[in-house]
Amino acid sequence: MPRIRSAFVSVLFLAPVLAAAACSSGAGDSEKVAVNAPSSGLDGVVRTWHTAFCPETPRIGSSRCLSHVVTDSAGKILVTSTPQGFGPSDLASAYKLPSSGGAGQTIGIVDAQDDPNAESDLAAYRSYYGLPACTTANGCFRKVSQTGTTNYPTPDSGWAGEISLDLDMASAVCPACKILLVEVNSADDDDLGAGENEAAALGANVISNSYGGAEDSTVASESTEYFNHPGVFITASAGDDGYGASFPATSQYVTAVGGTTLTKATGTTRGWTETAWEDTGSGCSAYIAKPSWQTSPRSPTRTRGSRRTTRTAAPQPARRGGSRLAERA
Repeated sequence: MPRIRSAFVSVLFLAPVLAAAACSSGAGDSEKVAVNAPSSGLDGVVRTWHTAFCPETPRIGSSRCLSHVVTDSAGKILVTSTPQGFGPSDLASAYKLPSSGGAGQTIGIVDAQDDPNAESDLAAYRSYYGLPACTTANGCFRKVSQTGTTNYPTPDSGWAGEISLDLDMASAVCPACKILLVEVNSADDDDLGAGENEAAALGANVISNSYGGAEDSTVASESTEYFNHPGVFITASAGDDGYGASFPATSQYVTAVGGTTLTKATGTTRGWTETAWEDTGSGCSAYIAKPSWQTSPRSPTRTRGSRRTTRTAAPQPARRGGSRLAERA
């Protein structure tokens, strides 16, 4: 997708890293998602539309990234000079995030293809919000391929949008965390799985996955081969299509993260209200047996859904997404 210099685009996703530190938004391309919005900024757009960063329907054995970007009715990305979504202080308030900022933790982020501007976009976002610098030079940020080298895969504008968003949201909710970005060769499950193993091998104690795909008969073995990392907290987007299984969210080694509607509520004890998003993913795996610690009586297989739901969904009057700063033309 195109990048607009020194401009904010609003994205409908706060990423599983919020659960990791303390789901993604979906629907068809350029679909209407909001009416009767308030009166300023993007909120002043009477009808808000959005399109997927990774719109392709993945084939069996592959996944797609799940975030969307706000557009106008013609599909043109809406750009503002200031952020329109929730920022770091909002999320810290809503989820009572620790003042330590996650010091001592390393968040691994696994995505497909390369975002050549990942570090520079990350620097712009953190600078805007007054977060400490997180760079290769100071040891906070590291970007590697699925084999741990700097031989990065081919760039892809869709996945690059997802990567940039994931890095920004990791920064927002865990500003003192180190960030390890693992870019894999393709959206094939085996490549993404290799990225999981590499992230764990390189010391990530939290791994965030903002992608998903349909199950097939290989997911049971892939779950064990790629996601069984004792002591590493792994999250994955539950999906946005309502009921229906999505891998790797169905893995018994993964915490599936669903979506919520988060709204500021002055005068309440928390200061926010939150409800499960109606289209957040849920369902039962057709292939992965239910672990002993899951007790749902009607399903013999692994279930997923809104465990600790952690992101805002579409930016309706009570649904606000995050903002990503894009600084490259």
